[in-house]
Amino acid sequence: MSTLSSPQIERYRVLFSGICALVLTLGLSRFAYTPLLPIMRNQAGLSVLAGGWLATINYAGYMTGAILASSISNLQLKYRLYKIGLVLAVVSTMTMGMTQSVVAWGIMRFIGGFSSMTGMLIGSGLLMNWLMRKGHKPELGLHFTGLGLGIAVSGTAVALMSSHLGWDQQWMALGVFGILFFIPAWLWLPPPEAPASSSKTTHNAALNQTPRPTQTWMWLLIAAYFCGGFGYVISATFTVDILVHLPLLKANSSWVWVIVGLAATPSCFLWDKVASNLGHVKALILAYVVQTFSLVLPIMTEGAALNILGAVLFGITFVGIVSLTLTLVGLHFKDNPAKAMARMTLSFGVAQIVAPAMAGAIAHATGSYHWALVVTALVMLSGVGLLVLLMREERLNASQSQRLPHP
Repeated sequence: MSTLSSPQIERYRVLFSGICALVLTLGLSRFAYTPLLPIMRNQAGLSVLAGGWLATINYAGYMTGAILASSISNLQLKYRLYKIGLVLAVVSTMTMGMTQSVVAWGIMRFIGGFSSMTGMLIGSGLLMNWLMRKGHKPELGLHFTGLGLGIAVSGTAVALMSSHLGWDQQWMALGVFGILFFIPAWLWLPPPEAPASSSKTTHNAALNQTPRPTQTWMWLLIAAYFCGGFGYVISATFTVDILVHLPLLKANSSWVWVIVGLAATPSCFLWDKVASNLGHVKALILAYVVQTFSLVLPIMTEGAALNILGAVLFGITFVGIVSLTLTLVGLHFKDNPAKAMARMTLSFGVAQIVAPAMAGAIAHATGSYHWALVVTALVMLSGVGLLVLLMREERLNASQSQRLPHP
């Protein structure tokens, strides 16, 4: 009978801390807003327009944090910022239920967005650093299950509380519930150390395995990732509020968000397998097409089954698009992946600021999210076109490299 060794136990404990950080800073602090949005509209008088702007402000907080994180190279400082983010996640979630001021809500959503960045970007980076320092494979598939799990946890909590507690009590209860994830996230992620010289040697030996892409390639990927961020944030913010208007889903719309989370949880492993068979760019194209289809379904039909299918397809694709894109960047910029990833994150973040405000304004003007979904689907199809051009640029670059004389 085999037993886990001490290093294996430590590895799983550290990975668990990262998962808990994602559940707290994204699942509760950020994504709980999605199932609570229709409840706040009904009980707290939150308008469609204000709801869109609160989402935009949340993503502005995330992007502000991303800019700050990309400018910090000191790992000890990043570790302190990570811990500050954990505290802000609990506080900003709890205080959402302590006021009915839209301005105060905006401040809390901004702080919550900033805390989401610390869990997603800084926490993931610190975890990657620890894995490499300890000689483990720098794989984050298990870690990123925290994204889907966080959505499932927040959706389940809201669905169970909705018939017993008001919108304000739910926010405060989620803040208290978040302490359960705060404790392991705070205690079990070790402080960073300088990487061992052997790791540096291994790392440097691998730098030239993948050629650096052209500037055109990079800008095409940045633009495509903007389109992906656009599609992601519309579904992540408004899925429940869209489905709550369907007769058969009105009483169970919060559970649809749980389904999204459960579909997202294993999706990193699924898309890793697709990428190993098709390549990362073709896998991304497939993910974009599937997510576009998930956006079109609510436009085409009010049937419960197909709309639930759309939610499942969104759950399967959105984490995959993030992980595939960042992995693709890391493969091409092994000497300094953090800088390239920061540029991608900012592109994704700009989309997350623009898109919710656009959707809220269109819904306010037309009385539904129909045309907002049409615009979003067209943006996603533009992303598919950009990825096709990127694949062509890759082939052109590869053929030119083969024609160059070798020393």
